[in-house]
Amino acid sequence: MERTRDARTGDPAARARMREQHTWVDLQVRRAMERGDFDDLPGAGKPLGDLGADHDPDWWLKQLIEREKVTGVLPPALQLRKDDAELDALLDGLASERDVRREIEDFNARVMRARYTPVDGPPLVTQPRDVDAEVARWRERRSTRHTGHQAPETADQPRRRRWFRR
Repeated sequence: MERTRDARTGDPAARARMREQHTWVDLQVRRAMERGDFDDLPGAGKPLGDLGADHDPDWWLKQLIEREKVTGVLPPALQLRKDDAELDALLDGLASERDVRREIEDFNARVMRARYTPVDGPPLVTQPRDVDAEVARWRERRSTRHTGHQAPETADQPRRRRWFRR
């Protein structure tokens, strides 16, 4: 009786190997586990993240942006809004008035550049900041921070009661 031969190789054993490949793979995994190759992998014993969440076709892109800390992909108007909201915190981290002025002037230059370029995205609503007024506000915040005193409560501001002291 003639055995069926593999058309590609002419080998009757090739077909049998393909039928039994899953057992070979299982054997290799079992041997690796016995050797300890899967011990101490990152994330071992931790739950898988994002299970049960809705499927997002751009999940890989969002994880890449988060992992690589990619910035500067916002339209100029939105990036300036974000920078405007974070500017006071950035200024508070600076040590000298010269650095504060330079940072505010850089911010104002970016606002003016965005005003005179064609609109790409949402409209620009961010206004340039007055350098001298911002420096004065920076000095005031800095002196308050260094003295450690809060501004005293005025009579026209009612004192709020905390929810846990009711």
